Amino acid sequence: MAATPLTSGLYAGATSAMIENMLSEFLANAADRARELDSALDTSTDLEPLRRFAFETKGQAHNFSISLLEMVAARLEDYTSAVTSIDEGRVEDLRIYLDTITDILDGSIGPDTPPANVVRTLPARPASSSIADAKVLDVEVMLVMLHGAQTRFVERELQACGYRMSICTSTTAALDHAIHTKPDMMIISAMMPGMSGIDLCIALSHMPETRNIPVALITSLAEGDEQLHFVPDKVPIIRKSDRFGDDLAEALSYHFLL
Repeated sequence: MAATPLTSGLYAGATSAMIENMLSEFLANAADRARELDSALDTSTDLEPLRRFAFETKGQAHNFSISLLEMVAARLEDYTSAVTSIDEGRVEDLRIYLDTITDILDGSIGPDTPPANVVRTLPARPASSSIADAKVLDVEVMLVMLHGAQTRFVERELQACGYRMSICTSTTAALDHAIHTKPDMMIISAMMPGMSGIDLCIALSHMPETRNIPVALITSLAEGDEQLHFVPDKVPIIRKSDRFGDDLAEALSYHFLL
């Protein structure tokens, strides 16, 4: 691979040599593992090796500041979380993910390639069988929510509209992904571990890199709650109530996505 933080002054002295060796070992092992998993796609239906590979590669790529690899591994992790086994219809999708990771590892896709250009070529997170025939549009929506019934409902509604979905369960990771992948919209749960969803909305709305990304906030906080006073005016609020579906539609319309 081309320049990394290892060659740009982040590490120094003996530590640099140690990290260089660790990086080389990681890249070689990840490339070998990707090829092994690719070869196994035609004979195995077990998703666990792929899930483990995605999780470990995402973490190591983050440690070594290889942003593009981290983003693709995170998308593979998200994809595999939406399916239960490797059936015939998923093999080609998973092979595209592994091929993309291999191309990043061997430098065929350079480190300066905009992540947004790469992730939009990846297969979309699978929809449920009831809406599997919905036409997939080139519209990226990131849900920043913990997994649960509410998340599944929002996901189904958006996939029924044909939007490409990704789910991020960390607000800090979502901020990094938003900067790099530039989703067409982000829908954020107000109550999140660590940095709250409200804080994330504020950050996204004011940072030059992300202020043009449409954002909506999902909350069960009562209207007039003091915490909601900090939400930027341009962020629609979707309430967890019997108006949830209407609020979601209004938020999408507000951002011209419906």
